[in-house]
Amino acid sequence: MPVINFNYNDLCSLIGEEVPKKLLFEKIPMIGADMHDTEGDVDEMSVEFFPDRPDLYSVEGLARGMRAFLDIEPGMTEYEVEETDIEVFVDDSVKDVRPIFRTAAVFDVEIDDGFLKSLMEVQEKLHITIGRKRSKLAIGVHDLDKVTPPFTYKAVKPKDIKFVPLTKTEEWDLDEILEKHEKGVGYRHLLEGYDKYPIITDANGDVLSFPPIINGALTTVTTETKNLFIDVTGYDEKYVKGALDILCTSLAERGGSIGSVIMHDGDEEFISPDLSSTSWEISAEKCCKFMGIQLPPEEVVNSLRRMGLDSINEGDTVYVEVPSTRLDIMHEVDIFEDVATGYGFEKFGNGTHTVTQTTGGLMPITGLSESLRDIMVGLGFMEVTTLTLSSEKEEFTLSGLPELKPVRVLNPITEDHTCLRTYLMPSLLRILRRNKHRDLPQKIFEIGDVVVDTKKRRHICGMIMHSKTSFTEIKSYAESVLREMRMEYSLKESEYPTFIPGRGAEIISDGKTIGSFGELSPKVITDFEITHPVIMFEIDITDYAESYSSGIF
Repeated sequence: MPVINFNYNDLCSLIGEEVPKKLLFEKIPMIGADMHDTEGDVDEMSVEFFPDRPDLYSVEGLARGMRAFLDIEPGMTEYEVEETDIEVFVDDSVKDVRPIFRTAAVFDVEIDDGFLKSLMEVQEKLHITIGRKRSKLAIGVHDLDKVTPPFTYKAVKPKDIKFVPLTKTEEWDLDEILEKHEKGVGYRHLLEGYDKYPIITDANGDVLSFPPIINGALTTVTTETKNLFIDVTGYDEKYVKGALDILCTSLAERGGSIGSVIMHDGDEEFISPDLSSTSWEISAEKCCKFMGIQLPPEEVVNSLRRMGLDSINEGDTVYVEVPSTRLDIMHEVDIFEDVATGYGFEKFGNGTHTVTQTTGGLMPITGLSESLRDIMVGLGFMEVTTLTLSSEKEEFTLSGLPELKPVRVLNPITEDHTCLRTYLMPSLLRILRRNKHRDLPQKIFEIGDVVVDTKKRRHICGMIMHSKTSFTEIKSYAESVLREMRMEYSLKESEYPTFIPGRGAEIISDGKTIGSFGELSPKVITDFEITHPVIMFEIDITDYAESYSSGIF
């Protein structure tokens, strides 16, 4: 969990009044944090926040939260955004690299060493947490007075542009930055596989940033900086916008004035940042039932205002306005949690709680899988567990199985892991390939999930490798499983190139093909680099799970 370091006097200055240390030590943990011990009477303090509250990852965010929680200024803090003529153009070339881009300006900021340290700290905390170490989003903060709008976000070839990166004095091209700069070495994996890299330039062609790697030295923020330009790039619009809003409002807590930027993204034109709140409605009665205590709607409203939300009620209905920085509010239950937090967990204990006795049990598909494992072990098979990741080449081209719609991996690390598997058979063939030097016969099985067109299915697959395999042998095993499942089925000859012609069969149930079995063709065996005959069966058991739960099996 992220640890925020700050100065006690600085926190009180941002809150607007002096709050006793003892009270802070009591109240800060109540909003979802662990207050680290502070030795003696020193003013340096540390707080470890829960990961669901990135809006509190700075002393400025903490001050805003405590003003509301301590009833100094309850309700949502509103920030004015003044219009500017700054324009930003997003080129289509970045759509395949790092498509989401949001910016803002902040004016008249008084930056001292403590503030600069806090700014760098919140930026890094956001990178590590919601930014997933810059893979999901990356933030750049620049001295606006050193560059000239309009700005352009585009993708360029690595050798086409040079600039001086932050903390360096020599111009490098983008490839050189990835090879020589410590940040380039640390984050170059985020750009692997791309022939063009994203870059942010101003009207003169000067480079502000090479996201998600490093900013340019030209726009380095110092204690002399007065006006800032902020950029956030990434893949998830919600979190890119959220990170920008958190940073802008933190700077506004320091007295900065937030300025809007006119964004041109293809045919779309919009203003950034957009600090508009989102509206929710909840039932006070439902909320109290969820918490197990009885509160009047007015107290529900007061509790929400202590959490920095605006709220009013009309009878049982509570209307809530949630600031754009609260990325954790995704469901009405999250608002219920804020009611509990704002009311005070220390006050719980005297409410009425219903006790309901429940009996746990396996899900139908899990129970069916457990029963089938016993059957397969009883038939002499050894269970294996393989990766859910596979490749389209092995799933369809090498196996000869019908091509389905796989879920593809966006940025695969290797050519062996380009999609989620749609069959178990290729995974088991990989096991046999790695064990072809072992004693025969080899009888293995797996019961596991496959993913077809984003939907998860449960399959069972059995496979045998030895020198005298036959269609009759695998037919007997497949029908043994089907018989034990008491499944009604029929068979028809398979035309899959997976099997030797005339030695493969499809399993039909309720008019649908649910599986197949047979002798693998020599081509499939040799393509998987196996040196002995192989027989197999694979059955989709997903739809049968409900019959199992009804006690048929």
